[in-house]
Amino acid sequence: MPAQSSAKKEKYKRVKTILVSQPKPERSPYYNLEQKFGIKVDFRPFIHVEPVSEKEFRKTRIRPDAYTAVILTSKNAIENYFRLCEEMRIKVSPDMKYFCLTEAIANYLQKFIVYRKRKVFVGKRHISDLESAFKKHKDKEKFLLPMSNLGKKDVCDWLKSSGIEFQDAMMYRTVSSDLSDLADITYDVLVFFSPLGIKSLYENFPDFKQNETRMAVYGTSTKKAVEARGLTINIPAPEPGIPSMTMALEKYLQESNK
Repeated sequence: MPAQSSAKKEKYKRVKTILVSQPKPERSPYYNLEQKFGIKVDFRPFIHVEPVSEKEFRKTRIRPDAYTAVILTSKNAIENYFRLCEEMRIKVSPDMKYFCLTEAIANYLQKFIVYRKRKVFVGKRHISDLESAFKKHKDKEKFLLPMSNLGKKDVCDWLKSSGIEFQDAMMYRTVSSDLSDLADITYDVLVFFSPLGIKSLYENFPDFKQNETRMAVYGTSTKKAVEARGLTINIPAPEPGIPSMTMALEKYLQESNK
């Protein structure tokens, strides 16, 4: 029993500080954790989006107004599509068709257009959700796919396999943020949600050593990126009965901060 108790104590060392690798939200369950356990939670995005300049985009010789339909996979895609159109002095046609991956993306589109159902098609999560809409329009429309430097392999593969002709266009980049000001600061827990966050960590701190820092990691691809670096995952999410990262942290803190 003493050995088990010691091992548990080693696993659940007390937590005073947590760094979440995302922008600071207005409201969040993280704030409840601060109050409940008397800890400090900081937020810092490890990655950010940079727009492709009009000058650089013109070199691709892609003219957005040469297309009659646009496939939108994120809010960033929406923002940068309309930004480049404005910078290139292109008036977006009122007859433009919009194929949105999710309802949240379609709702965000309303900031930029007068929303009419006959020209906006909405999926639930995956590009294949829009199959019937694509079948109806694939021979009538010319499709443009705004994306980042990371591409959208799953979307491109599905469009190609479905015989839909489209032009992909890099309009923005997802890049690592400068974290140099954190060089001399240590946190008890680091929280990650994407492989890009891990990539940024090592681009900023090539000699990073985990030591006693606990790694809270969300999602399969992020877990793989963490393990590929030889790091230990202390707080995984989602797990059975624990769908969110804040729930996973709370479960850990109940043991570590007794």
